[in-house]
Amino acid sequence: MFSYAQALKYIDSLINYERRVFFPYNKRFLNLQRMEHLLKLLGNPHQNLKVIHIAGTKGKGSTAAIIASILKADDFKVGLYTSPHLIDARERIRIGDELIKEKEFAHFAFQIKSINHRLSPTFFEAYTAIAFLYFFYKKVDLAVLEVGLGGRLDATNIISHPLVSIITQISFDHIRELGNNLTSIAREKSGIIKEGSKVITSPQKEEVLSVIEETCKKKGAHLYKVGKEIKFKEIKSNLKGGSFQVKTERRFYPRLSIPLLGKHQLINASTAIGAIDLLRDYGIFVPRKAIMEGIKKVRWPGRIQILFRNPLFIVDCAHNASSAQALANFLRETSQARKVILIMGISKNKDVEGMGKVLFPLLDEIILTKVDNPRAIEPGEIKKRIKNSSPHKIVIKNKAPDALSYALSSAECEDIICVTGSVYLAGEVLRLFSY
Repeated sequence: MFSYAQALKYIDSLINYERRVFFPYNKRFLNLQRMEHLLKLLGNPHQNLKVIHIAGTKGKGSTAAIIASILKADDFKVGLYTSPHLIDARERIRIGDELIKEKEFAHFAFQIKSINHRLSPTFFEAYTAIAFLYFFYKKVDLAVLEVGLGGRLDATNIISHPLVSIITQISFDHIRELGNNLTSIAREKSGIIKEGSKVITSPQKEEVLSVIEETCKKKGAHLYKVGKEIKFKEIKSNLKGGSFQVKTERRFYPRLSIPLLGKHQLINASTAIGAIDLLRDYGIFVPRKAIMEGIKKVRWPGRIQILFRNPLFIVDCAHNASSAQALANFLRETSQARKVILIMGISKNKDVEGMGKVLFPLLDEIILTKVDNPRAIEPGEIKKRIKNSSPHKIVIKNKAPDALSYALSSAECEDIICVTGSVYLAGEVLRLFSY
């Protein structure tokens, strides 16, 4: 039997594409046959789960968290599987608000290590298998699964009959693996759509929506669109969250409150509500009160999260141009008569220039640092790539704690300090504040 430390050491010894700059995205390296074989040896725990499956470029984690929060508010025992984690590796696998316990994680990791499978699983495949085993043995009522990368070849796509498949907003990210145009990326994400399934899509660009519609038509899947069958309208927003209304084909929610900041979270919440409403077709009725309560109480750290005020200190996981635009929209509405200091650390396969284009016009100072990850770009390299597009003062601090100290010492009470560029940087900063 493993200790928790031994379990982590084993999992970390496996091929981990989250820590690689580039890897071949094809069936030789990522294939569901290997996952299928592994799960068969483990007793096929995934076949006994009722699943809501979520792919997309941005918002899929938030949407997953909102759905899980709603179901929890109605006393469902709901499993939530997301990636990557911010602070604790066990964040990826939880039931309700409780992370998988160290002893349970170690037990399932040992089970995977002990079986005589032909090929060693990858880091993500092992985590996914642990999640399936845990959710099965804990007899969850439903499991909400976030895709790791893409969709078609993702380990979570071993699920053959999801109750609802969700595709959140698609934009450019992982272009080496998924394709350098939105049509190619959309095809990979649409790989989670199954025959005769129920599918919800967040608002999409025309070329993306065309792919989703075409895939649904080929597979006889029923498509519901946020903006058409599911409509929403913002009422107001402030630094405590937002209020909005949603109308689906079945119900009207005249006033909902959400603590997650940014207008993009209204899209994610509306997408989540659409999915919850579709569960009625399976005899799962979630009352209006639980939906309102679940959205009001949802917690999803590192997404335009305010840690403290005076100065206003924000941590966000934005790591591509689209998510940076959502952050920029929030800062534009918030930063009246304030100086904005940005702490940025980015991974090597990310769109540095694209993020800079939308964020730089709002800034007064940029502090570049290095993410604690093998994929991190050196701050000096980031500076070379942005120096012609940034008119601002650029400071280099190679370690996140030094960047934080510098920012805090130079900021006035009315200023904004914003940390962004990477999930890993957000996690490192939250860990420093023991959040």
